[in-house]
Amino acid sequence: MPGRRIFTRTLLKRSVYLAVGVLLIGWLLNTPGGLLGKADAIGYAVCHRIAVRSFFLGERQLPLCARCSGMYLGAMLGLAYQAILSPRRGGLPTRGVLGVIIFFVLAFVVDGLNSFLSFFPGAPLLYSPANWSRLVTGTGMGIAIAVALYPAFTQTVWADQDARPAQPGLRAMAGLLLLAGLVDLLLLSNNPLLLYPLALISAAGVLVLLTMAYSMVWVMFLRAENSYQRFSQMLFPLVGGFGFALLQIALF
Repeated sequence: MPGRRIFTRTLLKRSVYLAVGVLLIGWLLNTPGGLLGKADAIGYAVCHRIAVRSFFLGERQLPLCARCSGMYLGAMLGLAYQAILSPRRGGLPTRGVLGVIIFFVLAFVVDGLNSFLSFFPGAPLLYSPANWSRLVTGTGMGIAIAVALYPAFTQTVWADQDARPAQPGLRAMAGLLLLAGLVDLLLLSNNPLLLYPLALISAAGVLVLLTMAYSMVWVMFLRAENSYQRFSQMLFPLVGGFGFALLQIALF
């Protein structure tokens, strides 16, 4: 019956809002103080945080290692770039862009394997591992994630999506790569005034990516695909997605 269905849905919403609120308060109270403390708590959930493979803000290690810092900064930049350049576009990348993305993924794998082999004395290495290469290949992987996630999110939630590619071509990709290179240079500068916001953005990137992924799951669970016209209508799946993201971070 329609009335019972509305009651059940309302009860589900209120229960989820309450559960997420309690989870958030509990997480805030049981993690280190300060913004960097909260960022560290997020970093511990997804990153090995090996000191020698991380950048430092003075004597304080950044929340994520060099590779993860690049990956989440690249993802945040890629999502923001597409949201501004191609709002609500859900088409797949062009062949040229796809080729660049494949290169980024391969570079990430090769650099990661080369870095892993450095743990073993005498193991053959392609080159000497360094944090700058971890940062750069991580950034490339982050861009690849954004190029895949943004159109997937668009195709899942929006009623009035645009079928054109979210990353329209190599010229747009070149602009994104220039910005990514600038972000990497800012991080490599070791300037505390730059490292502090970049550290917070990278940690926030973990929450953003997980929230987007879990929000899509919520939308499909609610059978509400392609039914939203603005973010305010998506409050319930977004809160649910954020709750799952925070739960994953809290548990791991």
